[in-house]
Amino acid sequence: MRARRDIPVLRRLITVSVAALGAGLVLAGCGSPVKLGAAAITGDQRITQATLDTEVTNLSQAAKLYPGTVQLSQQQEVQQTLTWLVRFQINDELARQAGITVSTAQAQQALDQIYAAAKASAQAQGISDVTLKLILVANGIPPNLANDVGRYQAIDEQFVRQANGGTLPTSSADQTTTTNKLNQARCEAAKALNIKINPQFGRLNYTQYAVVTMPSPVSASPGPTKAPSQAGLTPAC
Repeated sequence: MRARRDIPVLRRLITVSVAALGAGLVLAGCGSPVKLGAAAITGDQRITQATLDTEVTNLSQAAKLYPGTVQLSQQQEVQQTLTWLVRFQINDELARQAGITVSTAQAQQALDQIYAAAKASAQAQGISDVTLKLILVANGIPPNLANDVGRYQAIDEQFVRQANGGTLPTSSADQTTTTNKLNQARCEAAKALNIKINPQFGRLNYTQYAVVTMPSPVSASPGPTKAPSQAGLTPAC
């Protein structure tokens, strides 16, 4: 029997659902400026607005194929697309720091495993005709980025194997230990990248590694002003 893998992207993708990200997050300053034309900056790499626009269009067009299953607002399409583009960069940095390399075959195998688990979960919920495209779109990922998802998952798996002495953990204690090590490594990778998100798209919440909405001061409720929450706005490592 294959050992169960407690890896974040797999847990996320088998849900086959989409929830609004970052409700109620309070802005605590805009941080460093983002260069003109950039949706985000990760280390010395730019995620351009043109790239973001293209990928949001890819996600939007794919979502229209599943009107009864996938319902994304325009804001969700933008924020979740940018979220995944940033996450891919973070995991690439994690791989660099850990000395991990991923082959095309390993990425494809990881993607196949994600799809198999997600499909089984969706079918158990009564959802039929479950395709990989549906799984990706339902989780806010443009389907043309499937290979990036496979690479993301393969990096996580290799890190877990490395942290567990070369094999996937089977006991709950070992799974907890390796998950904590993976979370710490991802935090350190994100911190090293000094990520900047263009304020027009939101702010990066480091608890979820997700781009979330910055509420407008105009919509704030009347009464005494509360100090902005700092939760999730900076790396915890």
